[in-house]
Amino acid sequence: MSLRNAQDWLLSQNKFDFSQDKIASNLFCSPKKLNRKAYTISVTSGKGGVGKTSISVKTGKLLAEAGYKVLVFDCDYNLSNTVIKLGLPINNDFYQLTRNEKTFDECVHKSGNFHLLSACNGDLDLFEDEIRLDKFVINLLVENENKYDFIILDCPAGMTKETLTLNAYSDYRFFVVTPDKASITDSYSLMKVLSKKYGVRENHLLVNKVSSIKQYKRMVKIMSETVENYLSCRLRILGGIRMENRAVDIFDKVLFDPSSRLHGNFVKVLNRFSEESVDLCDTHFMGETKGQHYASVDDFEQDVRQQASQGVGNVISL
Repeated sequence: MSLRNAQDWLLSQNKFDFSQDKIASNLFCSPKKLNRKAYTISVTSGKGGVGKTSISVKTGKLLAEAGYKVLVFDCDYNLSNTVIKLGLPINNDFYQLTRNEKTFDECVHKSGNFHLLSACNGDLDLFEDEIRLDKFVINLLVENENKYDFIILDCPAGMTKETLTLNAYSDYRFFVVTPDKASITDSYSLMKVLSKKYGVRENHLLVNKVSSIKQYKRMVKIMSETVENYLSCRLRILGGIRMENRAVDIFDKVLFDPSSRLHGNFVKVLNRFSEESVDLCDTHFMGETKGQHYASVDDFEQDVRQQASQGVGNVISL
């Protein structure tokens, strides 16, 4: 598929037309907030199953290990997977928090600098409650953001009003995309609505489950050029995460193993973010020298070369 044809295909999948809509004149028009300490990062995508929860938790862990105080907030309110990822017991603390039966501090799991506010799993009371969860969550963030350096929102997939509001509120949005047509199309759709409806003009792209450098380069080119040309938005490239061909039941052990190549992959991605967006430090970040990130395609190619020849059944070759 040529680049031109790929872009035409991507655009043809999007039937939204907000050309007549005015940008909402409210708090959520701009991701910038005043008088706050924490940087808020939403980890998002249009499609489920792309690795948002793994990326949210791993990012939070790395930042906490680097000395920053971090809150990971599971925003998939009734299908929470963060506790499962970390091997923690499922609970309904979040529902009790919405009912003022518990305080924020009572509901947060704390492990050093890493804090987690998980959600519920199939809680019927929460399902039937008429509370506006997006407003509740943002009020909660405003009340507690001065306690943290970073707040990471593990957003549910799709395009609900709650997801749109949380993405528009965040300082940064990490769009997680896999080499899959549905993932690409759905993420572009979400970027489009955020741009037209909420005035969001900049996002970050993280390509997950990459099996070859050619595939990675094509995805970055298609996404970045389409977003720039048709949405007039900026797409900052964080880099790619290599596909790990491991059994599902042992993947989390690999994810949190500091000696794994996957760990090094994440460190490089966060180095790029810290240097281009936040400038967290002058010379080092998480024990890595500045410049040791995916500054070039060659750098990334070296990191994925060993697995470039391995086929992935549900992946397209763009």
